Amino acid sequence: MANTEAALKEAMTSIEGTTGVALVDYTSGMALGTLGGSKDFNLEVAAAGNTDVVRAKLRTMEHLGIQDEIEDILITLGTQYHLIRLLKTRGSNGLFLYLVLDSTRANLAMARHQLKRIEAELEI
Repeated sequence: MANTEAALKEAMTSIEGTTGVALVDYTSGMALGTLGGSKDFNLEVAAAGNTDVVRAKLRTMEHLGIQDEIEDILITLGTQYHLIRLLKTRGSNGLFLYLVLDSTRANLAMARHQLKRIEAELEI
């Protein structure tokens, strides 16, 4: 089992193309931990902003009566992939892992697979 800091380090080092990662509470919009980012990319601001994305999708599913769970939300930009993985592990209600990838270096399928593995090892 890994704590938040270890899980974030694992994502940064093991997922090819990762430029930033955060553990975010979408009920409050607070990043519980971040690693990476740059002076041109404020990871805390991005993490907080993506709570709106998660909330909007959950609200839409509720309005449509969709009785399912979100695994991932993927946003593709010209040079980046933003991967949001809602956590399902015990004690992680309202949390998501947010991964920022360089689209020229990342393998999206592998990133999703590895993020799922990191989630399984994460202990909140």
